Amino acid sequence: MSEFQTALATGALTATGLVVLTAALVPARPSVGARVARLDGARRSVHRRVLSDAEAAASTAPARGPVGPSALLSRSVSRLGDRLEVLAADRGWRLRRTRADLAVLGRGTGEFLATKVVAGVLLLLLAPVCWAVLRVWGVPLPGGVPLALALVLGLAGFTVPDLALRGEATRRRRDLRRVVGVFSDLVAMNLAGGRGLPEALLGSASVSDYWALVRIRQALTGARLAGATPWQALGALGEELDVPELVDLAGALALAADDGATIRGSLAARAATLRRKDMAEVEGEAGEKSQSMLVAQLVLCTAFMVFLAFPAVHNLLATA
Repeated sequence: MSEFQTALATGALTATGLVVLTAALVPARPSVGARVARLDGARRSVHRRVLSDAEAAASTAPARGPVGPSALLSRSVSRLGDRLEVLAADRGWRLRRTRADLAVLGRGTGEFLATKVVAGVLLLLLAPVCWAVLRVWGVPLPGGVPLALALVLGLAGFTVPDLALRGEATRRRRDLRRVVGVFSDLVAMNLAGGRGLPEALLGSASVSDYWALVRIRQALTGARLAGATPWQALGALGEELDVPELVDLAGALALAADDGATIRGSLAARAATLRRKDMAEVEGEAGEKSQSMLVAQLVLCTAFMVFLAFPAVHNLLATA
């Protein structure tokens, strides 16, 4: 690639980036969908976040000493996240899948968007720095290498947080599905003890401080304060977290409340089904890991046999 072509490609990409950045940052007249998205985001933002003991202690501890670079960086990222969240609401970006994954993890949309932007920009700026260091050391590189490397690294920094979010949210949903099965068993036992359905639901969610039961307990408590039914709260929580098992449980509870159906046996059967499904998934994952270990062992054995046979084969070829 000649210098003229490199300069032309760099100018075109820079102009495209400026146009996209201007279109994203210049405020436009929000549409009805954007206003509805902003109201929906404000409604979700008032939900309490489940904090661990360490996070709660850190949030309540008084600040001591001068503010360090890490604290300044954290504040800057937090401010950037707030602005990006407002921008997403103004533009009407729904981000349904991403919001569901963030809701499972108890993280905010602005924080995640800020992480994506910061990671992408840092890796984008890393390529020219590496190219300059190599040029100082005398390593000859074509002029188009920094541009291509910067684009690849910037794209990787922008997409890797999505992949990490998907994997972590999948693990959390799996834990939540297991808790839904245990929760169904607990509700059935409370109903067998003579409790009413709302009391059985709240009592079953209060047996532990595990994060999944805390989320269910918060939803049930919020429904009681708002005057809604517990199964409506469970259904809304299942839709927010994208957990179909919780939505199905809410539908079964609503059917029992409306039609007077016997729910205790249905809950026990539902819990048994969830346990069998979870056991099948665990066995499938164990089989996949066993196959991966078998392939790795075969590769190691093949490499060792090649290592042992190489001197003999080399001597035979040399004497031939």
